[in-house]
Amino acid sequence: MHRRSLIALATSALAFPGSWTFAAAPVRMTVYKDPNCGCCHEWSKAMAAAGFSVETRDTDDLAAVKARLGVPGELEGCHTAVIEEYYLEGHVPLEVIRRLLRERPPLRGLAVPGMPPGSLGMGDDPQASYDVYAIPWGAGPPYLFMEVRPRKG
Repeated sequence: MHRRSLIALATSALAFPGSWTFAAAPVRMTVYKDPNCGCCHEWSKAMAAAGFSVETRDTDDLAAVKARLGVPGELEGCHTAVIEEYYLEGHVPLEVIRRLLRERPPLRGLAVPGMPPGSLGMGDDPQASYDVYAIPWGAGPPYLFMEVRPRKG
């Protein structure tokens, strides 16, 4: 009986190859943050809730992490995360991270400078307004990747 079930299973897998899907491993993310920062903790929690495998590393020398990754000084944010070949500087929204991983542009990373009120980890404000910048590889300057504007309705 088990042999027939195995044969039937194998036959259906060959007949309908697209019907078999396997859950992908969660995407790993390392978040470098100040040990006393609550908003960084909230942002990290939101990433874990979204399905990322998050490792947080508390550090008293975030400047060294940012320098090693090449984060432009004028775009520095609260914390720095590394996900695959990209860095995420500051309170980058979840939908922007998903877009980054889906489109895979040739970037070093994305940045939300400062700590904008209403950004992910900084409270939920439907009137939040801030910009997300892309930092390209090479000599090109950072550019606007996405505008976050007030939600309607």
